[in-house]
Amino acid sequence: MKTIVFIFLNFFVLVVGATLLFNRFREKRQRSQVAKMLRTEAKPEAVPVSLLRDKERSQEPAGNKDKNPMTVARRLEDLLLQADIAWTVSRLLTMAGCLALLGFVMGAVFPVLLNRAVSMLVFPFAAGALPVLYVRRVRGKRLEKLEQQLPDAMDFLARSMRAGHAFSISIGMVGNDLPAPLGREFRTLYNEQNLGAPLETAFANFLRRVPLIDARLFCSAATLQRRTGGNLSQLLVSLSEIIRDRFRLKGQVKAASGHARMTAGILTALPALTMCAFMVVAPSYISGLWEDPDGKKLVGAAIAAQAVGKLVIGRIVKVK
Repeated sequence: MKTIVFIFLNFFVLVVGATLLFNRFREKRQRSQVAKMLRTEAKPEAVPVSLLRDKERSQEPAGNKDKNPMTVARRLEDLLLQADIAWTVSRLLTMAGCLALLGFVMGAVFPVLLNRAVSMLVFPFAAGALPVLYVRRVRGKRLEKLEQQLPDAMDFLARSMRAGHAFSISIGMVGNDLPAPLGREFRTLYNEQNLGAPLETAFANFLRRVPLIDARLFCSAATLQRRTGGNLSQLLVSLSEIIRDRFRLKGQVKAASGHARMTAGILTALPALTMCAFMVVAPSYISGLWEDPDGKKLVGAAIAAQAVGKLVIGRIVKVK
């Protein structure tokens, strides 16, 4: 009987503790969401949204931008924000540093690139860049999905405004009805301006999260209509048609360059696959490359030439 009571008490304590931890986690998450909505870059003057480059900033020497210690941190923060990954810059840098250290150890233990010194230099850079490359890949996919959803959002806004709804109310409706990720961005835009942020500031934050030329056109059209008036719904319909026309053009370009991209992939993978096949079928035929110092240099040069060739072909078939 005492054992049953003891087990029951332990189970009760575990359930209560788990419930308290869950409630605390949910409350902390709600606070962070509210803080994220309230975290705007409000300034004494509204931040204008313009398609033109800032002349003074463009004439600033490039060295002055690089000397700012916050530039790299701000870029990494924007990268994480645009990828919608719940990491901090310190966490990203910590992961990169740990992987770089692991790569340094791997290069010291397995000196497969020419010699130990080269392996200990190349492996840390390659391993440390993996988290940033992952974030950039996630960002690219998310921006592509955002761009695909923009025409539907423009049409929704135009129909809502034609039905008599205000522009801010239409933004909230788009955020509620459109799926993620663009629906979430419009909800954040609506919450920011609904909680007191100037519309220009909310647009500036929106463009920081969605760095697309179509989103900049949308913000510029809305800002211009607010200042000078005009038929915003017709502008949004025209913008939606322009985005869809560009999608069709991109599809045609992708179809026309498909043969070249496939050729680039085959030419890049064929030497590596051939080498792996020789290592399985006839190891003695290729073992001399690893045993001879000149052979290692030839393998390193071949890998570098393949990488350069892949980059060159990729630049040739990439049409903006």
